[in-house]
Amino acid sequence: MRVARRRLLLATLSAAALAACGRKPKLAAVPAGSTVLALGDSITFGVGATPETSYPAVLAKLTGWQIVNAGISGDTSAGALARLAGLLQEHSPRLVLVSIGGNDFLRRMPLDQTRDNVRRICQLAAAGGAQVLLVAIPAFSAVAAVTGSLNDHAMFEELGNELKVPVHAKGWAAVLSDPALRADPIHANERGYALFAQGLVKTVQDIGFFQPQ
Repeated sequence: MRVARRRLLLATLSAAALAACGRKPKLAAVPAGSTVLALGDSITFGVGATPETSYPAVLAKLTGWQIVNAGISGDTSAGALARLAGLLQEHSPRLVLVSIGGNDFLRRMPLDQTRDNVRRICQLAAAGGAQVLLVAIPAFSAVAAVTGSLNDHAMFEELGNELKVPVHAKGWAAVLSDPALRADPIHANERGYALFAQGLVKTVQDIGFFQPQ
C-alpha cells in the first residue's frame, strides 16, 4: 500500500509540473551554484523535520543551487513582504521560491489583503532582478481536515496567470493530504519534505529553471 501510495503521489506531482509547464513559457535556466531564496513560513523552515531534511535543504542537494532558507514559523504574507527587500539586498538571488499564505488562511485574514501581499512579493522579487516561482498553498478548511483531502487555493493560479509567473501546483496539497507524509495536520515529515522537493524539481526542470548535468 505504501509503495502504491508513493507512486500515486509522484504521478500527481509530475502531472502538476507538466500542467504548469503547459501554461508558461520556458524561462532562463538557473545554473548550479546560483543563490536561490526560499521565502515562506513553517513548511519552508521545515517544522516537523530537521534543518537538513527541510525542503530547501533537499532541493539544494538535488539541484546544486545555494538555497537560502528564509522560512519563518508563523509568518504571514505581510511578514514575508516586509522581510523581502532586506533578503534581496543581502543575497541577490537568481530565483525566489514564494511559498506563503497558509497562516493567512488559517487565521482567516482578508483574502484581498493576502492576494495583494503575495502579488507585491512577486513584483518586488522581479524588480530586484530575480525570477519567481509561486508555490501554491492548500485551502485549509474544516472539511479538508476531516477528509484529509486538500486542494490548492485558487488564488495562486489566479496570480500566476495575472503576473505571468510559473506556479508549482498541488505540491503541498498532495503531501499534506497523506497522513504518512505529515508530522501534524499542517506540516510535513522528513519523507513529505523529500517528496515535495522531488516534485518541485520536476516543475523547475519542465519550465526551464533547472537543467540536469
